[in-house]
Amino acid sequence: MAITRADVERLASEYAAKHPREILRLALENVDNIAISFSGADDVILVDMASRLRKGVQVFSLDTGRLHPETYKFMELVRERYDIRFEAMFPDHAAVEKLVREKGMYSFFVDGHHECCGIRKVMPLRRKLATLDAWITGQRRDQSPGTRLAIEVIEDDKSFGTADRPLLKFNPLAHWTSAQVWEYIREFEVPYNELHARGYVSIGCEPCTRAILPNQHERAGRWWWEEETKKECGLHAGNPIKR
Repeated sequence: MAITRADVERLASEYAAKHPREILRLALENVDNIAISFSGADDVILVDMASRLRKGVQVFSLDTGRLHPETYKFMELVRERYDIRFEAMFPDHAAVEKLVREKGMYSFFVDGHHECCGIRKVMPLRRKLATLDAWITGQRRDQSPGTRLAIEVIEDDKSFGTADRPLLKFNPLAHWTSAQVWEYIREFEVPYNELHARGYVSIGCEPCTRAILPNQHERAGRWWWEEETKKECGLHAGNPIKR
């Protein structure tokens, strides 16, 4: 790996305002063991950009078992369209069975979403990241004013990395807005989840996602029964939370 922890702060500053394509180029040209985390939402443009830079780029997605049917169809469309190595990460079946047996299918409406997300998302993510030197995410600062304003385009991921095994995290879209993402989708005719046309902006699991009203913030449709400061599932555990 050509980029080390010591380079992160300098590169984060140097690439802070560069086009996401240049940040992706930096990542793909300097780290061999790297993968894109694809959620089945608008971060598909990372797959599109990366596939133009390198063939057979590694892409993974977290299949919680509770995604919308439209998301599954979209994932398959992306897998078929692009020259990528696509992997679906599934939760541990024993942990899911125990949660449902003890608390039912909708415990998150009662005691919060973090336990369910921990089992269905964070544990599979941790398992995948343990095999990588770096990962690429679609996080943007404008996605959540309370939790994502401070993300950098390049980070030392101390939430999932360790002192002995560092993990780099690239957020090429950090400084882009939702409008810029959709400009790219239209310009390059990038496929997108059909739920977006029905008012779904931030798309997660089916029970925890709903369409939003005009002028609502995009994260308003996620875990809408909880406080704004709790709208992270743990995948980006290092995100600062405003209290």
